[in-house]
Amino acid sequence: MTAVGAARIASAEQARAVAAELAAEFAVGAADRDRERALPFDEVRKIAGAGLLAVTVPAELGGADLPPGEVAEVVRLLAVADPNIAQIPHSHFVYVNLLKLAGSADQQRRYLGGVLDGAQIANAQSERGGATVADIATTVRPLAGGQQFRIDGVKYYCTGSLFADYLAVLTRLDDPEGAAGLPGGQYVAFLPADTPGVRIVDDWNGFGQRTTGSGTVSFENVVVERDQLVARTAAVDRPTAYGASAQLLHAAIDAGIARGALTAAAGFAREKSRPWFEAQVTRAIDDPLLVQRFGELAVTVAAAEAGLAAAGAAVDAALGAPERVAEASLAVATAKILADRAATEVSSALFEVSGTRSAADDLNLHHFWRNARTHSLHDPVRWKYQHLGRALLHGSPPPLHGVI
Repeated sequence: MTAVGAARIASAEQARAVAAELAAEFAVGAADRDRERALPFDEVRKIAGAGLLAVTVPAELGGADLPPGEVAEVVRLLAVADPNIAQIPHSHFVYVNLLKLAGSADQQRRYLGGVLDGAQIANAQSERGGATVADIATTVRPLAGGQQFRIDGVKYYCTGSLFADYLAVLTRLDDPEGAAGLPGGQYVAFLPADTPGVRIVDDWNGFGQRTTGSGTVSFENVVVERDQLVARTAAVDRPTAYGASAQLLHAAIDAGIARGALTAAAGFAREKSRPWFEAQVTRAIDDPLLVQRFGELAVTVAAAEAGLAAAGAAVDAALGAPERVAEASLAVATAKILADRAATEVSSALFEVSGTRSAADDLNLHHFWRNARTHSLHDPVRWKYQHLGRALLHGSPPPLHGVI
């Protein structure tokens, strides 16, 4: 996707208003896009053109410099309408944050200046074949002279890559001779999506989040300059809230799915469901057992939203305050658990409270559950419980690895 030029958002209130307006528009065709797997190129352009992609750009560069809690609310609003669209810019915000934490002043001006003009960054991070997801085989090797590097490898689940102007490629420095004069470790290479040797394949076939553009990206003899590389260590090897900020947005997507599913279920029950005969009422919504169940689901969703808001405030408070990063990560872990639970429970209960008619395939109400179940696989909540329990019982801070 080519950068489109963008409006400038100046405040959190404006960002929320713009997101709500776009969400209302996107909600209308969400089920149809999912059914037809119609990739939302126009919708993503509107997000970029409205200035939402630039809301975290530092003020000194011309951005609104909104904190993570406000970005989470923008993402949640979009996810209520279409969680596919909400997930597409997730890695964009993550890698804008990496540039803010670890990029040079020149790198920030170059890439974040592009973001201000509507450019979108997508991830090329995950791999297959390693012992764990943390193992990175994609290498960046110095060429003669040490100013240029070669990238080779294959990345999977590259959400947003089909729409992106830039790819953020997670690599491992392969330089046993020390020719480049760079410390070993992981580097993120920022490169235009149309760089020679880059191949983006639309092959994502998950049963949920079907229009996120989460395909495969391969790199064969891709040449990048030294100033395209950002060492990841500055963001993840010290307490920076980098991981908490990223995880907060995942929780926002799940909380949005939960609210969207509950709204759809209530609308269906009001307009289409028939009452169960034993209730002896003329409208399904007057069945006291149905009312009870909707009340329970409303509490579940409200708890997820409250957890998200609390976590957002904790992450905001941790910016520039390393001593508060552990607290923020644990708050986000709690929010992630609540949002995961709400998204999967409410999107399943939608059919329970709506009745047999709601299972009709042409209605595609199951896209809420498919999206919730697929998105919640990003990282296991069972480990969130572990970190919370260890902190409570042992006083142990959560680890620094960028996923909590």
